[in-house]
Amino acid sequence: MYWLEKNRVRELVEKLSREYAVFGPRYDEVSEEVIFDRLADPGQLNLQAPISYNPPKYILFPHYEEILKYTYDRKSKQVAIEKFSKIQPKALVGIRSCDLTGILCLDRFFLGQEFVDEFYLEHRKKLFLISSTCVRPFPQCFCVCTDSGPAAREGFDLDLTFTGEGYLVLAGSRKGQKLVDELKLEPAGKEASSLRKKIIGESISSFDKFALENKAWISRATNRLTTGFVKPEVWEYIGNQCFECGACSFVCPTCSCFNVEDVNRIPQTDRVRTWDSCSFEGYTKMAGDHNPRKPVEDRRNKRFFCKLSYSQSKKYLRPGCVGCGRCARVCPGDIGLPNVVTYIRREITGEEDR
Repeated sequence: MYWLEKNRVRELVEKLSREYAVFGPRYDEVSEEVIFDRLADPGQLNLQAPISYNPPKYILFPHYEEILKYTYDRKSKQVAIEKFSKIQPKALVGIRSCDLTGILCLDRFFLGQEFVDEFYLEHRKKLFLISSTCVRPFPQCFCVCTDSGPAAREGFDLDLTFTGEGYLVLAGSRKGQKLVDELKLEPAGKEASSLRKKIIGESISSFDKFALENKAWISRATNRLTTGFVKPEVWEYIGNQCFECGACSFVCPTCSCFNVEDVNRIPQTDRVRTWDSCSFEGYTKMAGDHNPRKPVEDRRNKRFFCKLSYSQSKKYLRPGCVGCGRCARVCPGDIGLPNVVTYIRREITGEEDR
């Protein structure tokens, strides 16, 4: 483990910017929200800011991405196909452990199944990840319930833990070690490991009581969702609150649904990939206008099954929810995952609304 002074963070970012487009948490000047965005200046980086409004997944899995283009010559009857190659190396600095866990879930979805997504793979190969330990939980967070925080355990090139005076730096890859050597960071000392554990322990103990109480109930909700023992009335209640806006899917670090379409841009045609959401009625619409999931409550059922069921946990090697709390923050119908767990808990215990 190594030591990085606070005043050297800028140097680290400047070093990365020579090879990578650097992204990190910063305050937006207009909305004053924390967003994870490209840094025009290293001084914009704010490692102590609350969790960003948007998940960093869009950097690897863009909202709108041109993946290839093709042209057809009518005279020769020949088709020319060309793959877009605009992907540049990127560095994510200050990514929270929940969002890093979300990227690992996307890795298993796009790279760990029968087919490998070559476009996602190209993004992933050109990525440098610097995670940041959450030394204090934020009001929306419940990562302790989903085993995804407050500190990263894998997947990073470098990990930073703020001590108040500087950062403990943990190298997690050869790329990370190379950067440590280039910055000539000094070893943090024998007590560094125990200090990091103490900081993480204090962070866990300071989580909101609601988050700590929900830890066991998320496991019970997982059991109920997997076995189908959630009453239809609960899903109808949840469905009646859903606006079908898709916001929960778009801010979720692990949602990976997309659509592919061809856009005619004469004389060529572009094939593009865009985000999609199971919230939308047309998501499962088939030929002949048949829709097996037309009722909104059925689509809500499938979304939360995707986040907590055992079958999804087997695919991701963990729950599909990382406890970032963004779904609860953006949902106008107040049916983020924490509230859904609460509704299932009330069904089990028979308790009334509090």
